[in-house]
Amino acid sequence: MNEYLDIDPEVRQALEAGKPVVALETTIISHGFAYPENLDCAGTCERVIREEGAVPATIGIAGGKIKIGLSGGEIAYFAEHRDIPKCSRRDIAAICARKEYGACTVAATMACAAMAGIRFFATGGIGGVHRGAQQSFDISADLEELARTDVAVICAGAKSILDIPLTLEYLETAGVAVLGFGTGEFPAFYTRRSGCGVDYRVESAEEAARIVKTKTALGIPGGILIAVPIPQKDELNPVFINDNIERALNEADRQEIRGKALTPFLLAELHKTTGGKSVAANKALVFNNSRTAAQIAGAYRKL
Repeated sequence: MNEYLDIDPEVRQALEAGKPVVALETTIISHGFAYPENLDCAGTCERVIREEGAVPATIGIAGGKIKIGLSGGEIAYFAEHRDIPKCSRRDIAAICARKEYGACTVAATMACAAMAGIRFFATGGIGGVHRGAQQSFDISADLEELARTDVAVICAGAKSILDIPLTLEYLETAGVAVLGFGTGEFPAFYTRRSGCGVDYRVESAEEAARIVKTKTALGIPGGILIAVPIPQKDELNPVFINDNIERALNEADRQEIRGKALTPFLLAELHKTTGGKSVAANKALVFNNSRTAAQIAGAYRKL
């Protein structure tokens, strides 16, 4: 693996010493926020993780190397070059072999984090079953990755643009436990409530960490999804955001936008139609998830 895996010295030392490490993705940098907001967001995520005593490890592929812990300059490169292709699990080998760059999605970040021995990963929201998947079969690789890879993903639920009930049905079939952090209801990214329940409610980082530890001790494969509601002060009005999502979906359908291009298009449309409110909420929940992930990783170390 040394030929392709490049672990930052600080991250390597933390892993060897058993210190808490939290993975972060690069798709949110290259394909999420606009520049320079994306650069500021990446820096803030790393900062809040450090404030909780953990080490951040932003993951991306650069020049054919899987970088576990990007430098400040490398993060800036991903922020400035928004044409870096999205990289899921299926793309890792090809991008590495061609010595290219790849912005890692949730699925790819989980796979690469597992290679390095990182157990916790903070992101905004996972991908899932897209609305209308009965016809399109558009289902995110994130769900299969959760079924196979031993990494706990801390997120604000699934993106509101998805079919959340079907996403949870898929996770149930795949054997992925869904924990609600301080909630018995699965959050819907921009809003705290989706109308769908979680498998188990946990009230603290210690309780979440104990479940992760027990699953590992039992040898049960796959990940755990820890869903953290967006802070109440940052939550968007459900009617307001859902109306805008419907308009964005109709526009995507009109323009026949499908596949990898769909999610970035929908997020950009929401940014435009909500007057930037969707981006402000997105940043708030990502920072909150990063802090919570660091707290859980720290509690896991104590166990």
